[in-house]
Amino acid sequence: MVFKKMMSAFGVGGPSVDTVLTNPNTRPGLTLEGQVNLLGGDASANIEQVVLSLVTRVEIEGHDTEYSGIMEFHRMVVSGPLQLAPKQQLAIPFQLPVPWETPITDVYGQRLRGMTMGLRTELAVARAVDKSDLDQVAVHPLPVHERILDAFHQLGFRFKNADLERGRIHGVQQTLPFYQEIEFFAAPQYAQTITEVELTFVTSQRGVDVVLECDKRGGFLSAGHDVFGRYHVPHTDAARSDWVQIVDGWLRETTSRYGSLRANYGHGGYGHGHGRGSGIGGMVAAGALGVAGGMLAGELIEDAFEGDLGEDFGFDE
Repeated sequence: MVFKKMMSAFGVGGPSVDTVLTNPNTRPGLTLEGQVNLLGGDASANIEQVVLSLVTRVEIEGHDTEYSGIMEFHRMVVSGPLQLAPKQQLAIPFQLPVPWETPITDVYGQRLRGMTMGLRTELAVARAVDKSDLDQVAVHPLPVHERILDAFHQLGFRFKNADLERGRIHGVQQTLPFYQEIEFFAAPQYAQTITEVELTFVTSQRGVDVVLECDKRGGFLSAGHDVFGRYHVPHTDAARSDWVQIVDGWLRETTSRYGSLRANYGHGGYGHGHGRGSGIGGMVAAGALGVAGGMLAGELIEDAFEGDLGEDFGFDE
């Protein structure tokens, strides 16, 4: 499948950019391949650079408000300065590495409700930058992600929603300025203990840190509260066959450890936010955004996704 969009970068008669993805489907740690096709306008143009970047929608909390913005989290220069003659056609092939922590957008062949991801092309000419060429990207799970998600499904959990939260997770090595929450309604056998579970993957080349947040039901004389568990899984463990048992064990251990976690982290200090404190591990403030792990992270942009990119798709099992 090929996504193409032809945009006039600098008005009528200016150069145009047409980014073509060989395949819009990828996984964390792999690449996106394709080519950027440039077409000269009515006059010659000095192109300063051509840049590709991955952008996505992120939820941002601050000062008792919550809003969403489109954030760039990875970028690569695919061409430096060049001169484009009138009507000249030039193709620039590229291989864009996909960061290991890139959130999952598609599971079981369906878009996760709440997730968007795009590849943006920037064409800079004489200090003017056009950012309007945007192509949809689908990020599929790695094998270990698939095993864990499938275990939740087999245990009877129902998918609710997915989103990205700006911030960092306590005790987890993280390079991107946000993390993904995949939310489930509790399965019937857990319904007396918990109402919902939020699942977070923080992936690296070595494996996956799995963070669980369980919304624990309150009793007759006690309020409900959130409890947390954190587990590390090497990629090589994907071949194991007992994932339902493993995930069930994580859930039961997590829901039984509220007292110790409360003592270690303080009430609300290890939560995800949503009005329940400062987020996992005490979210970092705005100053934490910037260059991390060789990636330019944290540019919020005004323009929104157009067409299909702005739509949220359901999760049909």
